[in-house]
Amino acid sequence: MGKKRIMPPAKDIDFSAVKYEYEDVQAPHLTGFTLKFFIKIIEAPLIGQAIIHHLKKQNGMVETLRNTVIPELPMFKPEFPPQDPEPNTLLLDEDGKPEDRVETALKCLPGYNPAVSSNSELNMFRYWKIRDFAYAYRSKFVTPSVVAERIIAVIEDFNHKKPPQPLLITFDAEEVRKQAVASTKRFEEGTPLSILDGIFVAIKDDIGLYPFIAKGATTWMDETRSTNADAVSVSRLRSCGVIFVGKANMHEVGMGTTGNNPNYGTTRNPHALDRYTGGSSSGPAAIVACGLCSAALGTDGGGSIRIPSSLCGVVGLKTTYGRTDMTGSLCDSGTVEIIGPIASSVEDVMLIYAAILGSSPAERICLKPAPPCLPNLTTNETGPLKLGKYTEWFNDVHSMDISDKCEDILNQLIKTHGCEVVEIVIPELHKMRTAHLVTIGSETLSSLNPDCEDGKDVRLTYDVRINMALFRSFGASDYVAAQRLRRRLMHHHMEIFKKVDFIVTPTTGMTAPQIPASALDFGETNMQVTGYLMRFIIAANLLGLPAISVPVGYDKEGLPIGLQLIARPWNEASLLRLASAVEELCGGPRKRPSSFYDVLKTD
Repeated sequence: MGKKRIMPPAKDIDFSAVKYEYEDVQAPHLTGFTLKFFIKIIEAPLIGQAIIHHLKKQNGMVETLRNTVIPELPMFKPEFPPQDPEPNTLLLDEDGKPEDRVETALKCLPGYNPAVSSNSELNMFRYWKIRDFAYAYRSKFVTPSVVAERIIAVIEDFNHKKPPQPLLITFDAEEVRKQAVASTKRFEEGTPLSILDGIFVAIKDDIGLYPFIAKGATTWMDETRSTNADAVSVSRLRSCGVIFVGKANMHEVGMGTTGNNPNYGTTRNPHALDRYTGGSSSGPAAIVACGLCSAALGTDGGGSIRIPSSLCGVVGLKTTYGRTDMTGSLCDSGTVEIIGPIASSVEDVMLIYAAILGSSPAERICLKPAPPCLPNLTTNETGPLKLGKYTEWFNDVHSMDISDKCEDILNQLIKTHGCEVVEIVIPELHKMRTAHLVTIGSETLSSLNPDCEDGKDVRLTYDVRINMALFRSFGASDYVAAQRLRRRLMHHHMEIFKKVDFIVTPTTGMTAPQIPASALDFGETNMQVTGYLMRFIIAANLLGLPAISVPVGYDKEGLPIGLQLIARPWNEASLLRLASAVEELCGGPRKRPSSFYDVLKTD
C-alpha cells in the first residue's frame, strides 16, 4: 500500500492495546541573532518550504495529515453528546443580571470569618480574597481609592525595575482613579453594586476593554482596528462594579507558551524573576500572583490560562467551549478558545465566572448548552468520585517533583473524600497534538491574513513569524483531516467519561523555565519547552472540555506546581467543587512570591 495508512473507526479501537508514545519534538532551539537569521531562511520561498516540510515529516505530521485515511466525518467545532444535570448544584440565569448571578455564587460559599482571613492573625502568607476586600470596604478600613493609589504607585514603579517587570501593556492611572472614585462613592452611600464592587481586575490584551483598543500585544494592531468597546465578558464585570487596571501583557497574538514578548518586555514570574510566567496569558497570571489584582481575564486556546496559572501558583479556569461569550475578543471566531478567569483561589474564580458566564445567541443554537450552575460549597459533598489517571502520561514530566506532588494529592482525595483512582488510557495523543496545531494555526492565520497581506506580518515577533510560516504550509485537506481527528478524539474521551468523572493530570510537564538572556531582545523558539508546557492541556481546547488548574505545591527549587482536572462538557460546577476540595487539601502555608505587593494592608 506504499505510504498509505488506514485508521480503523474510532468505535473499533481496543483501548487495552493502546501503548503510550513518548513525545520527542524535533525542532531547533533558537534565540537572539540565530533566531533572527533563521527567519530569513524560513521565509525564503523554496528553502523555507523545504525546511518546514522536513520538520513536519520528522514530527509525524505529514504521515498523519497526508498519508492516512481517517474514516470519521469532520467535526468543525465541538459537538457534545447530551449531558445529565449536575447533582447538588444551584442553577444560574444566564439571561439575568451578572450581579444577581454573583449574589447566587456568594450564597454557595462557606461562611466568611474576617478574623480567620487576617494575614497577621494567621502569621503566615496567604492571598487576600475578594471577600476580604469587600469586608474591608464595608467596614471602612480602606476605600477603593486608597487601594487604587497603592496599585498605581507599584505599576508606575515597574518602569524603573531591573529587570523590567511589564505586567501591563496599556495603563491609564487617571482612568483607574476615575473608576475607584465612583466605587468609593457607592460604598459611602451604602449602594455597592455587588461583592465585586471595587475589586481590581486586569484584562488580557486580546480582550476588548474601553477606552483601549485590543492589539494582542502587537505593535500595530491598534492601527488596523478602531473598535474600543468592552467585550461582553468585560461589560458583565463592569456592571458588577469591577475596577479595571488596564490591558495585561501577553505572548504576541497568543502564539506562544512562555510569555516572551520583545515588543513590550517579557513578564517575569513573581516567584522567580529569572523565570517565565508561561503564556500566552502571562500578564494576567503574574498580576494576580504578585497580589496587585484579585483576578484577571485571560483567553485559553492552547492552555493559555492554565499554563501561566500553574507556573505562577494561582487558579485558572478554562470553561466548556461556548460557555462564555467571546464577542469583543480578537479570537471570537475560533473553535478552540475561550475567555476565562484567573484568581488566587477557587472561590474567587467562582465569583468571576458567575459574572461572565453566558453563551452567545449563536452558540446556544448550535451547542445547546446545559444550564449553568454552581456547586454548593457550604456542604461537604465531594466524594466518592472516579478520577481517571493515565499513569504513563501522568509521569511523562521533566521532573518527578511534579508527578509526585500531584500523586500525593490524589492519595489525599482517596483518603479524605473516598475518591477512586481509575487507570485509563487515551488513544492517539500524538494525533491530538497535530489536530490541535492545525486547527488553532489555521484559525489564527485566517484572522491575521488580511493584515499580513497589507505587510504587517514583518512587524510580528520572530517566533510568531516562524509559527505563521508553519501555518501557511497547511492546506485545506490538512484542516479537514484535523477535524476528522477531532471527532475520533471526542469519541475516545466520551468513552472514558462513561467510566470516570474526571481526568486528572499535572497541568504542565515542567515548572517555570528559565528566561535566556539572549531571548529578551529578539525572542525565542523552543519546541521542547513548549512540548512540556502543553503536554496535558490540548484535549480541553480541541474538544472544548472544561478544565481547571489548581496549585498543589512546589518543586525543590520553590517553583509552583499545578494539578489539572478535566470534566465532562458543561460540568463546571462539578469541576469547581473538586477543585475546591483539592485546594482545601493543600491548605498549608503558601509560598510568598519574591515579588508580592500587599495592597489591602489595613494596619
